[in-house]
Amino acid sequence: MKDLSLKQITVGLAVLALLLIFPMVVTQIFPLQIMILVFMYAMLGVAWNIMGGYAGMFSFGQAAFFGIGAYTSSFLLMTFHVNPWIGLIAGGVVAALVAAAIGYPCSNLRGHYFAIASIAFAEIVRVHFNNWTLVNAAEGMSLPMLDESFMNFMFHNSKVPYYYIMLAFLILALVVCYFVATSKMGYYFRAIKESHDVAEVLGVNVVRYRLIAIMISAFLSAMAGTFYAQYVLYIDPESVMLLAISVQIVLLSMLGGAGSVMGPVIGAAVLIPIAEVTRVWLGHRGTGVDMLIYGFLITIISVYQPQGVWGLLSRIGNRIK
Repeated sequence: MKDLSLKQITVGLAVLALLLIFPMVVTQIFPLQIMILVFMYAMLGVAWNIMGGYAGMFSFGQAAFFGIGAYTSSFLLMTFHVNPWIGLIAGGVVAALVAAAIGYPCSNLRGHYFAIASIAFAEIVRVHFNNWTLVNAAEGMSLPMLDESFMNFMFHNSKVPYYYIMLAFLILALVVCYFVATSKMGYYFRAIKESHDVAEVLGVNVVRYRLIAIMISAFLSAMAGTFYAQYVLYIDPESVMLLAISVQIVLLSMLGGAGSVMGPVIGAAVLIPIAEVTRVWLGHRGTGVDMLIYGFLITIISVYQPQGVWGLLSRIGNRIK
């Protein structure tokens, strides 16, 4: 992957500037809510992209890591009064260790076999938490109301602080993804994605780098989970560990362009507003409408532009150039 050009850097800084001033211009709660969710799902998509888009591990188990991050920080806060920021790091570490424990026995699984194993893993985690009395089982956990402050990761009067925190998290995830994609590690990941056997012949330790990919992905997903817990102040297995969350992450990554740094961000910017707007406009009558639209868009992209929206934009940019 080539280094960023001056034009790309300029465009990126311009977009960042617009995002920074967005809450100052748009003060309504609903648009802020949509943007926060876009950032959160974009981060989850970027995390999935590291293992799915680059290393070729097509996982449908990201919701498990998302939920582990949410539950770890919430449990530490409620039981031991651990600061949520420390809980965020702890949640990421726990999720990464769980990912390693699951990833090692599945290190030789490829393609749809790995996808099936990831679904099984996510469902095992969800069922376990649904019956684990230490974390209130299916009843879930309601986080305590702390004083409003950045240190407490809690804000009562405005969504704007959550907006900027989630934007910072997304930028961090993009930086990590860009580093991975442009480093020697990224070339190893792509070699593994193309062919395990060829990668091994070239001297790539396939098991090691697959574990690194899944651990990085799990850590970033758990960070988003902690944010979600602090944002809504209530979690249960059915809200943070559903298979539908994993499917949505994969869909937006594929729509935007798996294997590209900005692809999941583009996918989230398209799909999440559709889901939220149909939910608000149609209410219960709109259940599943967003998935119908998702399916239609994914079908169109798969047939006419397999590299996703980002690939289409890149091709248009090259033609103009």
